Formats: sequence, C-alpha cells, structure tokens
Amino acid sequence: MSAWFYLVIAGLLEAAWAIGLKYTHGFTRPVPSVLTAGAIVASFWLLATAVRTLPIGTAYAVWVGIGATGAVILGALLFREPLSGARAFFLALLIVAIVGLRWTAPPPDAG
Repeated sequence: MSAWFYLVIAGLLEAAWAIGLKYTHGFTRPVPSVLTAGAIVASFWLLATAVRTLPIGTAYAVWVGIGATGAVILGALLFREPLSGARAFFLALLIVAIVGLRWTAPPPDAG
C-alpha cells in the first residue's frame, strides 16, 4: 500500500479520535475511552508509517487537515455544532489546501 493511503487513513482516524474524545467524557467512560485510545495509537502508527517516505511537513499538514476537516463535519452532524456559510467556505479552503499539498508533494523516497 502507498504512503498516501496510510496517511489518509491516519487522518480519518484522527477525526475519529477527536470526536471520540467527546464521547469519553474526560476518559470516564471505559468503552469510548478504549476505542478512542485505539484510534489515537492507530492514527499515529499510520502517520509514522507514511512519513518513512513522505516529507514530514507535507504529511503532518495533510494529516492535521484531514483530521480537522473530519472533526468539523462530524461535529456538525453528530453534535449539531454550527456550520455557517463562512465556516463552510473556510473548510472548503482547507480541503483545497490538502489537495494542493498532495499535488505538489515531491515523490516519496525510494528508501
């Protein structure tokens, strides 16, 4: 599998654990806490795997961007957090930035 695939999955898991934090209620609920901790570990492991070949600056920015985008969308859907036109516009800019970083990234290291 490609480093970019690992990175996208890592970013999706970052969004999952960010949302999971809300369900843990300060890590006082065992099941959501274990699931959230598992998502954190898996997300970091996949990010670490991706940066073996991808530039760290690009990989980290894409990882955070995917996680932040997912957290905003899921927050709006699951918790009815506001998603105004202005917020949606800036979220779209974030998505454009993520895609732009992917398109302009140097090829992964061969080693």
